[in-house]
Amino acid sequence: MRQLKQTHAQIITGGLGQDSFALSRLMAFCSHPINGNLVYAQHLFQHIQSPTLCIRNTMIKAFLLKENYTKPLEVYHSLLHDGLWPDNYTLPYVLKACANLPDIRTGSVVHTHVVKIGFCADIFVSNTLISMYMACGNSRAAREVFDGNPQRNAASWTVMISGYSTLGEVAAAREIFDDAPGKDRGIWGSMISGYVQNNCFKEGLVMFRLMQAEGLEPDEVVIVSALRACAQLGAMDLGSWIHRYLNLVGLQLSVRLGTALIDMYMKCGNLELAKKLFDGMQKKDTICWNVMILGLAMHGDGEGAIEFFHRMQKEGLRPDDATFIAALAACSHAGLVEEGLRLFNSMKTLYYIEPRSDHYGCVVDFLGRAGRFEEAKEIIVRIPSSSSPSERAVAWRALLSACWNHGETKLAEMAAEHLLQLEVHSGVYVLLSNIYENYGKHDYARRLRKSMKHGGVPKLPGCSSIELGGCVHEFVAGKQMHPQMEEVHKVLGRLNDQLTCPEC
Repeated sequence: MRQLKQTHAQIITGGLGQDSFALSRLMAFCSHPINGNLVYAQHLFQHIQSPTLCIRNTMIKAFLLKENYTKPLEVYHSLLHDGLWPDNYTLPYVLKACANLPDIRTGSVVHTHVVKIGFCADIFVSNTLISMYMACGNSRAAREVFDGNPQRNAASWTVMISGYSTLGEVAAAREIFDDAPGKDRGIWGSMISGYVQNNCFKEGLVMFRLMQAEGLEPDEVVIVSALRACAQLGAMDLGSWIHRYLNLVGLQLSVRLGTALIDMYMKCGNLELAKKLFDGMQKKDTICWNVMILGLAMHGDGEGAIEFFHRMQKEGLRPDDATFIAALAACSHAGLVEEGLRLFNSMKTLYYIEPRSDHYGCVVDFLGRAGRFEEAKEIIVRIPSSSSPSERAVAWRALLSACWNHGETKLAEMAAEHLLQLEVHSGVYVLLSNIYENYGKHDYARRLRKSMKHGGVPKLPGCSSIELGGCVHEFVAGKQMHPQMEEVHKVLGRLNDQLTCPEC
């Protein structure tokens, strides 16, 4: 920037102070997200007497790169006011700003300009329009833009699949995927990622296998999605195969890939291999440390998790809010109440991180486990009023669970009452009913189950999965969903007979 300012001075003294091309090059450098200076670019822009469309486009892009999404709309309105028409560079930039705000009202106005000027068939403008409508939650408008453009490319199909997936419309995403001609790696990857982000892990792995059968090599994004699915299903055989595949093809183990592998091994129960991978990684970011801390906590090694928390700080990495959730969860599992309270209090005082409902829930959990119910209730009172009902429910659910462990039926009733005001969930009824049954209040338990039935509260069935021969089999209680379920029942019946037979 120091050299640029010298060059700017030479441009002015050389009589080129209002030369559009020279000024556009100066602004292009100022808009660089790392080496540039957005404030200087704004000063330049304000002193240009009649900025051209190219200069305005450069300014809009500069704001976008700095994640300032309201200013591009101001520049866009000013160019329309000055009698200029946007081009196929201006429109995608402005639509991206609308998508990030999100501002569907302004986005729709820009869409009318697209139609009026005649850029409907422009593939870049069309794809950005689709992305904008999806980001604003209007999949119907996005589909109309998609269907109305005969010049679709692979990116068009990818944007549609990703958009539907983000909105949770997985069936619609799959329909688009099935209709896509000449599916490339991006289209496959967007469908696999869509399944995984919507918790359809088994379907994501099936799609991963189909992609390989088509002879397409998965990229880093696809592999990370597949590893996440393996982690959630406990499919360590397939996860280990992916690890060997990475070594076989010589794909460099980036921080993102390494973190995904560590997470998979942690959730599949192989802590030693996860630690070995972690220690072997040359570069580690905050997310990588968070995965290790939370993984150790979930496996009951709370003290080891807190040790990693302190190691992370010694290596110069600053913990974020997710780090504190992992560390507080570790304190819950290890019964480290005082350490947990110290960490919780240090969030605001040392790290200026505002605690969220998840943090409060963790604190309530370890206080409840320790039987310190009055302190737990005080923590719940401190949850910000701006929190959503589902966020406040996290803390009350933690308190209700602690009441189950300590037999605190009266406090459990109060916690359940607050929970039912915040959300209607079968888990609340079931847990409170179990507390009544366990402590001899059978009439209360029967009345609760009856009110649950009359209230039409659906009880979610239990579900489990097992990996066998590289294939994940899923079993749901009360449903004949698996072709071998009848055979499984026969085996269980024979085992039950042998266990109850006095001669065996």
